[in-house]
Amino acid sequence: MSMVLFASVVRVGDGLPLSASTDYEMEKELQETKRHLKGLSRKLNQFPDRCTLKSGPYNVNFTSSLGVGYLMVCTANYPNVLAFCFLDELQKEFIVTYDPKRISSAVRPYSFIEFDTFIQKTKQRYNNPRSLSTKINLADMQTEIKLRPPYQLSPDDLQAINGFSVHTPSKYKGIAPTQMLEPVCLPGVISCVLSVLCGGLNLLRGVHAIESVLQNDDEDFNYVIAFFLGTAACLYQCYLFAYFSVWRNNPLSCGSGSLHDAANQTEAAFGKITRL
Repeated sequence: MSMVLFASVVRVGDGLPLSASTDYEMEKELQETKRHLKGLSRKLNQFPDRCTLKSGPYNVNFTSSLGVGYLMVCTANYPNVLAFCFLDELQKEFIVTYDPKRISSAVRPYSFIEFDTFIQKTKQRYNNPRSLSTKINLADMQTEIKLRPPYQLSPDDLQAINGFSVHTPSKYKGIAPTQMLEPVCLPGVISCVLSVLCGGLNLLRGVHAIESVLQNDDEDFNYVIAFFLGTAACLYQCYLFAYFSVWRNNPLSCGSGSLHDAANQTEAAFGKITRL
């Protein structure tokens, strides 16, 4: 039988329960679903304003607006349109009945427990759809759900709600994705060797530039800075090559992407030598 089983109103900011329906159901699965609802009520501000969580034979639906969240537990076969119409009625009545300042200043749980009377009456009406006289509202809600369907909470979201860390295999290691690193091959080694040679050549030219500056006052010291910066860049390139090599696979062949990168590095290295 499809029906609404439980409903509650909470403050979104801190999850403080403001009101709830009286519940006498002691079924184990229902109590487990209500535990998920309580965990969800403390994290409403982390989710969209309209969500659905499937929990075995039950669904948890909720909406939030103006700092207040409205949650319900219903059977899995209860129509989504009726569920969100039910929450919409709670929302409209609660906003009209209580002042926002009073809601934000509430300290004790269930400070608006008298709203339980309205929740119970509305729940009884929605558990007997034949007694519903809001067919136009149902049509409007159905259109709205089609245009903006509720967000379906995933098992990962459920684990996060219950305080468990979700372990998923990491696609990344360090600052680069391992699957994007091509295996080291001959052109890459050549480019690394050329970078070392360019670094050494820049260092040698920098030393000679210092000697020239000391001997001639007309020499520009900026050349010295340029040579030493070139040396640092080449050495840093070699460092990156060696540091990330441990995260590369060792297949026998080299991909075209690596060949292309190596060719670019070699061309840049020869460009440095030519400029020197």
